[in-house]
Amino acid sequence: MSPLNDDQLRHFAERGFVVIPDVVAPRLLEAAMLRIDRLVEQNPPPADRRGFHFYWEQNPADSDPLVALLHESRAPEIVQSLIAPLALAKLEQLQVSLNIPVWKHRPGGPHIDGIRITEPSGRPGTFTLLAGIFLTDQSTTDMGNLWVWPGSHKVAASYLREHGPDALFDIEHPTYPMEAPEQILGRAGDLFLGNYLLGHNMGGNLSAVIRRVVYFRLQAEGHRARWRDCVRDPLLEFEPARMALNRSR
Repeated sequence: MSPLNDDQLRHFAERGFVVIPDVVAPRLLEAAMLRIDRLVEQNPPPADRRGFHFYWEQNPADSDPLVALLHESRAPEIVQSLIAPLALAKLEQLQVSLNIPVWKHRPGGPHIDGIRITEPSGRPGTFTLLAGIFLTDQSTTDMGNLWVWPGSHKVAASYLREHGPDALFDIEHPTYPMEAPEQILGRAGDLFLGNYLLGHNMGGNLSAVIRRVVYFRLQAEGHRARWRDCVRDPLLEFEPARMALNRSR
């Protein structure tokens, strides 16, 4: 049986994201929190920093407790059920994302990742799926939550079908009409999965807790060779989601 049911697959297809509860075991969360504590101790944010602060790990080792959040949890099975028959490529990067209170911020609009910094070939840094594992609770709004613009992955794909895939470079901060944003809610151990083209941004943090999330920008094998097709068909690498959507019609 697939770890994702048809309702979850359809939600991903139509809205561009889904949140899966209780994916990561507490022991993995504890080890990852200690790892982040060491990162902060070695390279602390400026004393007056409020809002976002990031740590990036390139080609992280399989033994890294941050990688274990992904590899030793239910996440690979869940992701595989979303992209089958494709397989995941080797992890190339992870991001530790902090949101330091108190930050009275409301994003004016979304962005799409990987456009400003291209690969050596000049290719935009597209990927298949944004996976985020919550290390702290974001059970109500304004706790440093991720903001998403539901359905904007479909709007982006429509725009790129009309203007061509290289027009992706023009929409890092898209201005085409979109639905109103919503804040993602979840608890420590939950898994967020977002379509690459889903517009998103970081919101303010009015809580007393530094929000911690670890993000993985995942690629299906062969993604780089077909990225132009992927940005024009938002479900190209998500056949199970497409099939679930078709079953509902």
